[in-house]
Formats: sequence, C-alpha cells, structure tokens
Amino acid sequence: MTRVLVAPDKFKGSLTAAEVAEAVRSGLTAAVPGLDVRAVPVADGGDGTLAAAVAAGFERVAVTAAGPTGEPVPTAYGRRGDVAVVEMADVSGLSRLPGGRPAPLTATSRGTGELIGAALADGARRVVVGIGGSACTDGGAGMLQALGARLLDADGREIGPGGGALAQLSRVDLGGLHPALADAEIVVACDVDNPLTGPTGAAAVYGPQKGADETQVERLDRNLGRLADLVAEATGRDVREAPGAGAAGGVGFAAMAILGATLRPGIELMLDLLDFGDQVRQAELVIVGEGSLDPQTLHGKAPVGVARRARDAGVPTVVAVCGRNLLSDEQLRGAGIDAAYALADIEADPDRSMAEAGPLLEQVAAQLAVRHLSAPGRR
Repeated sequence: MTRVLVAPDKFKGSLTAAEVAEAVRSGLTAAVPGLDVRAVPVADGGDGTLAAAVAAGFERVAVTAAGPTGEPVPTAYGRRGDVAVVEMADVSGLSRLPGGRPAPLTATSRGTGELIGAALADGARRVVVGIGGSACTDGGAGMLQALGARLLDADGREIGPGGGALAQLSRVDLGGLHPALADAEIVVACDVDNPLTGPTGAAAVYGPQKGADETQVERLDRNLGRLADLVAEATGRDVREAPGAGAAGGVGFAAMAILGATLRPGIELMLDLLDFGDQVRQAELVIVGEGSLDPQTLHGKAPVGVARRARDAGVPTVVAVCGRNLLSDEQLRGAGIDAAYALADIEADPDRSMAEAGPLLEQVAAQLAVRHLSAPGRR
C-alpha cells in the first residue's frame, strides 16, 4: 500500500520538483524508517513541465531549436508512445534570452514550433504544449512559420521574427502547413483566460513583463489585431476573443486558430498526463508544494490542483511544504490543504533559505512526519 505520495512543484530558483520530492522523501524516511513513500514531481505547464514528464517515465528527446532571439539552443521534448510533451519555456522562454536582455518586439516562438514539428516527425499524434514562461509577443507567428505556414508581406516575402514584424503582414498562406497536423491532437496547458488583444490582451497585460514600454505595448496590440484579421480571412473563423487566446504572447491564439488546439488548465492536464489517479490511489497522506504559497497559488497553481485531486480520491490528509507561506489557515483549508510547513519557519534569512533549501526541506519533512505519521496504529 502506498502510504505517502509526495507531489510537489519546483521551488523556483532553488530546487526542481524532483529535488523537492527527494528532499521530502529523505526527511520523511529519516523520521519514520521503512515508510512507503512514492514521489510524483508535478508542473503546471510552465518551466519544469518537461522535467516532470521525464520523471514520470517520458523519454527525453534532445533537439536543437531556435531560441527566442533566433540563436540555436539545446532543448528537448518528452515522448511516451505517440504522446509528446513540449515545454515552451525551455526553448522560447524568458530564461533563454541571451544575457537576460528582453526583446519585446523581436522575440519569436519559432523554436516552440520546431519542437512540435520534431515530435510530429517522430510519430507523435498527441502533442501537449505547456506555454507558460514565454519571452515573446508574436501571436504565435514564429511557431506557425516553423510548422509550414507562410506569413507574407505585400511583396510576397516572409516577414521577420517577433511581434514588431507583424506590422508588415499582408497575407497568411496555410497551404504548406505540416501535413501531420491534420491527424494530430494538439493540447495546450494554459492557466489564463486573456483574449488576444485589447486592455486585457497579450500585449497590454504581459508585454511589460517581457520588456515592452507603453509605446511598444500599443504597437504590439495593433500588430496582433492585424494578425487576427488575416488569420480570420485565411481560415474563416476568428478566435481572438476566445479565453486563452492571449496566453504566451498570443501562442494560445495561433494554436487554436491554426493548429486546432484545445486549451486546458495546466495542472489538470499534467496530472492526467502523469497518471496521477493511479499514483494517488490508497495514499493516506499527500504532500504538495511550491516555493511560495500566496494568493496566486489559489488560482489554478499546482499545489491546489494536486490537493483537489487528492481530496476527490478520498485522501484523508493533504499538507504543503514551501519556502514561505502567505496564506491564512482558512485559505489553506479552502484549497483542500490541512497545514503548510515553510522553510521560513526554521530559517528567517531568505538567501540562506534558497541556498540551503534541500537540507532545510529535509528538516521540515521530518517535523511534518512527527506530526502526521507518528500516531499510534500507523500501518
């Protein structure tokens, strides 16, 4: 019988989800020798998605693809049978910007399309794309170009990379789209409901996070509208207002409008992919986690998604580990979490807490074990 299931997300900046799970396992078994612990590292579609898939048994397939500013970067996708997992953050993400310098007008999603194309060429017929953490606001134009779409200016030439270049777009030609897309299912992990354009659109809401100033935001929003007009002309349907169209700088729009993708909440999609239902069966305690438990956690982040699935499966106790906890007991209970154990409770210095997160997490897990696993009659 699986007694404890450890299913954390990463502690951003200090530990991967797999490292969190291993530290928790070590602390638990040190406190309760012989304890049966199963680890299922999770992710919500952003950075860490590929690692979670690989930890769950997907094969890591190495690929060299275009980074957000066009330079080749070493990346990969996950493969299990005819299912592939693509992590946008690992190829077109903010962490891939050379020197960390934003490129709000020229950053491209081309590499994400190249990864999807590589997976399709490898026989994938279901491609799951996690689109969190992107560096671009190009409406998915680069992704589409990598998959065979032609985005042409008035002279019939391909436009350049990035959302800034969309001002030159005159025609969208889908005749050369990757043939395998016709028989493939594309599913996008998406946790936002923004439309493509307007005051709550991709440029207005997320452009500043990617380095765009006010003038550039207006320019990008106008260019995304141009793309939407021409895509509607080419396809006969307009999805710019669809919830999630503005995700990842408009990649959600391109995925729905051209690739026929469906969008699903990131953690829900990932838990299905990781066979969480089988893993959680018979667990008596589930431990969730992420670096910071805060109000954002309550809006579809991994710990809450895992906790809800665990409760639905009848797990009696769900607790969280974290770097810091900014949620009240009432908020935790509302999210299905009985208690939270934070590194900040035993190490007040945030820098030391991040630098020594592994050993500190082992201590926290040992404390957790004493409270939740040392009751008389424990099997």
